[in-house]
Order: sequence, then C-alpha cells, then structure tokens
Amino acid sequence: MALALYRKYRPRTFAEIIGQEHVTEPLSQALRSGRLNHAYLFSGPRGCGKTSSARILARSLNCEQGPTPEPCGTCASCRSLATDGAGSIDVIEIDAASHGGVDDARELREKAFFAPASSRFKIYVIDEAHMVSSAGFNALLKLVEEPPEYVKFIFATTEPEKVLGTIKSRTHHYPFRLIPPKTLRPYLEQLAEAEGVTVEPAVFPLVVRAGGGSARDSLSVLDQLIAGAGPEGVTYARAAALLGVTDSALIDEMCDALAAGDGAAAYATVDRVAEAGHDPRRFASDLLERLRDLIVLQQVPDAAAKGLIDGPTDHVDRMAAQAQRLGPGTLSRCADIVHNGLVDMRGTTAPRLLLELICARMMLPGADDTTGGLLQRLERMERRLTLGGAELPSAAAGPAPVAPASQVRPEPAPATPSAPTPVVESRDVSVPAAAPAAEPVTPPATPRRVPPDAVMPDPATPAPPRPGSSSSGALDAVAVRRAWPDIVAKVNRIKKPAAALMRDAVVRDVDGDTVVLTVKSPVLAQMMGNHISVLSDALYEEFGGRWQIRCEVAPAVARRGHAQWPSRAAAPPRPASPPT
Repeated sequence: MALALYRKYRPRTFAEIIGQEHVTEPLSQALRSGRLNHAYLFSGPRGCGKTSSARILARSLNCEQGPTPEPCGTCASCRSLATDGAGSIDVIEIDAASHGGVDDARELREKAFFAPASSRFKIYVIDEAHMVSSAGFNALLKLVEEPPEYVKFIFATTEPEKVLGTIKSRTHHYPFRLIPPKTLRPYLEQLAEAEGVTVEPAVFPLVVRAGGGSARDSLSVLDQLIAGAGPEGVTYARAAALLGVTDSALIDEMCDALAAGDGAAAYATVDRVAEAGHDPRRFASDLLERLRDLIVLQQVPDAAAKGLIDGPTDHVDRMAAQAQRLGPGTLSRCADIVHNGLVDMRGTTAPRLLLELICARMMLPGADDTTGGLLQRLERMERRLTLGGAELPSAAAGPAPVAPASQVRPEPAPATPSAPTPVVESRDVSVPAAAPAAEPVTPPATPRRVPPDAVMPDPATPAPPRPGSSSSGALDAVAVRRAWPDIVAKVNRIKKPAAALMRDAVVRDVDGDTVVLTVKSPVLAQMMGNHISVLSDALYEEFGGRWQIRCEVAPAVARRGHAQWPSRAAAPPRPASPPT
C-alpha cells in the first residue's frame, strides 16, 4: 500500500519547509539563542505547514543535542517523533475539534503538572485551537499564563481571531501564509521526478491552481493524477478532464472571437463548451482568469519571467499575441462583465443562458458618451493622429467626433447680411473687389446654406490647411486651435494674468516651429510679449518640442470681419452686391 505524498514528504526540519521563511528563520534563531517562550500560536490557511512546524519544534526542543534548529534524527526522542516513529508520551497532540470542552481542559490541567517521563519538555500541541470553548480557554488560562518550567504549549489554528484574547496575549504568534506558485511549482516538479513519473509541463499550473496555495492540497491532487496515469505519464488532457478544468483551446477560441468581434464564433464556442459537458460557471471562471493574465501581459510584457503568470512557453506566447489584439479598455470591460455574470450565476437554473448573455454584453460596443475618461481618450487619439500627420476619417467613413460642449468656447455670431453674398475663395485677400470681375466666376447653381451658429472665417486670414496636410510640419494651426483651451488652462495654472490675455488671442498659422497669434491691438501684443515663456512651456507640455511665438496685430479689415471682435459702429458701409 502506497503512502500518501503529503505524508511521505512531510518536512522533518525547518529547512525543508517551503514558502514560510518568515516563520522558520525567527524560530530557528530563537532555538539557537535559547530565548524560548512557554506558548506559541501558529495560524494560517490549511495545509501550509502549521502542524508540521509544531512537530519540528517539538523535536528541536527535546533533541538530545538541543534545543537546536536542526534535530539530529538519531537520538531516541528524534526517532520517536519522526514521521514513521512510534510517538512520545511527552509530546501530546490534542484535536480541539473533539476535545475542546471544559472537562478536557481540566484533565489537561491536572496532567500538566506531572514532569516529563524521558524528555526535556512536556509539549502540548493543540490543533484547531479556535474550537476550544470559552469555558475551556478559561480553565486553561491560569496554566498557560504561569505553566511549570518544563511545559510548552503550541496552538495551531486557521482562525486566530476566535482564540480567546487573554490566551493569545500570552503566546508568541507566528502567522503562516499560502505558498506562492513560483515556489510551489518547482517543489512539485522535484517530487514528480523523485517518484519517477513523467508529467507534462502544462499539468503543473493546473495542480497549483487546484491546490490554491496549500502544499498539502497540491500534493493530494498530484497524488491523484499520478495514481490514474497511464504508461505515458500524466497528460494535460487527462488532468484537465479529471480536475474539471476548461480546455485552453476553448478559452483561446473565445478570446479570438472577442478580438475579432465575431459573435458567431463566440456562440459556437459556448455550444462546444456545453457539448463537452463543461460547467458554464467553470468556463466563465477560467475565462476571467485568462482576461486577468492578458491584462497583466499588457502592463508587464515579461510577466512570465517575473512569475506573475504561469504556463508553458508556447501558451504564454499565444496569450501575448491575444493581448496585442485586445485593447486594455476592452479587456477591462470584458473582465467586469464576466465577473458580474459569475455573481449572477450563483444558484441559477440556466447557467448556459447566462453565459450566452455574458457573451452578448461583451460583443456590444463599449463606447459611452457620458464617460469623461472615454472622451479624454478620444481627444488624445485625435491629437496623436493630428500630430502624426495622419488623415482624419472622411465624410464617407462616418461623421466626425463632436467635441463636448464644455470644451467649445462660444463666440458671438457675425452680423447677418441683408443679401446672400457668394463666397469667392482666393489665396490673396488683398485683391480689390473689382479684380475678380476680370475673370468671370460661375456661381454655384444652389448657394450653400450656412448654419446660423457657425463661426465665419476671418477674411484677412488665409484659410487654415486641412489636418495632416500642412506643408510646414506635422503640427498645423487646426491642431493648435483644437487644443488651445487646454493650453490656456495650463497657462492659467501658472500665471492667471497671462491666461486672461491669451483667451483673446487667435491662432492664425503654424510656420515650422513658430506659432503665429493674432490680437486686436498693439497694446495686447506688447503685453503678450511679456508672457511668451509661459506660453512656450505650455505648448511644450501639450505637444512636445520647443516653439517660437510671434504675435501680430489684426488689421482693420480683420477686426471688422472676424466674429470675435465685432465693431458695428466703426464698420464702413457694405458694398453693393455684385450682379448675378
């Protein structure tokens, strides 16, 4: 009859305990220095080494060469307390789950005053100490507070908060933790090699996950897989089927469907999950874990090397490709949807239906016009396209994104003309009105209607180039005008008087690395010159690079025609409309 792995490979010294160095090293040092307490409290999750550490501490205290952190293993006490030993009458293990009453505590108190038979100390190891009743703790209180010099107490519990406070205050508390995967997996590989069993590398992450950080649970799962292995060893397919884990191929299909926005492929994957007999809840849980791994891979490309994710090399490479195809916003939103769906699946009678609804929500577009973060991301995307010289989408591709109303600075509308005047596009605005008559211009058949809330262009200012088509560089006047409110806000944080002046300035052109501004008076231009450095820093923060600023005064024609500075009193009489 084979011995269970967790019993066969139970640690015999503190050096053999893995993942609990924060406990074993202080205990070893206390044994070396001889600063021993009369009571210890070991707490932590199940299967993390509390009882094993209590037995090792008992062997270390009663070893003939001790107290020592390294028991010799050859003396009578060490042999009796070994894994296959007969036990010692001076080391008493009590299960408080069945012996936690007041009568048991009184019996322990009466026997504790007898000296040890053949050992240095009489040691009581009380497992599941939180199961001791309040009356039992009160009966032990005096003994734990002032025990005989040859009595030691070791309490082990998974719920230290339930231990009576007066008992806990008289112990040295050592909290144990779950074992991390990067420590547990090499240990499992070492045990599989010692057992002479071939285990596929993809099986170990499944065992670690099923164990949940508990060494005892992980060894039990590995023992079960080894017991059912064939001549080829432990394979991934058999381990996944036995542990109820979703096949990674189905998870890959779902992630590929999400990346492509293919709803048909997603529902076909759900159908294959149901046909294979997998639990929809387990599939959703495994999908959520995959989304978590993809999010980590996006933020930390070398997450596998750092131990943040675990898996074979080809599996990690496949996940890296999926992380590149899925954006961080999509991954975060899908993870939230799957998590909420798992909550809704508790106690449901139709888990497949809920899984299909989860897929439907994940396939919906994630745009939300009321979300400030999304609008900010859209603005940054538009700015990157503009700075990179990329053409914006044309009208055939769909309507252009509309800036939020809070970022559009309203301007007064120009005076409405008494008669519609055909607009003649000309690169030279200084040509007299009679000049166009020399070359007849054919007016359009239907005049273009201008919305009443539109801002009329400045007649004295050349038409700004289209985004991405500026010949002076990647940045053009359109991009600067679009970001001008943000630039003024940055200036306002540094120097408010400068921001007040710049609110009345108009971005006329971008000539290479020079931004040309137009103001309505020479006094404002002179005052703007005193704050050029602040504006240059704001432009650097917004666009990068160093920019020169040139401030010009708008001519009288520009002041009359521009909608920002209306001047009806000084406006000359409007010329007669040209003949049709």
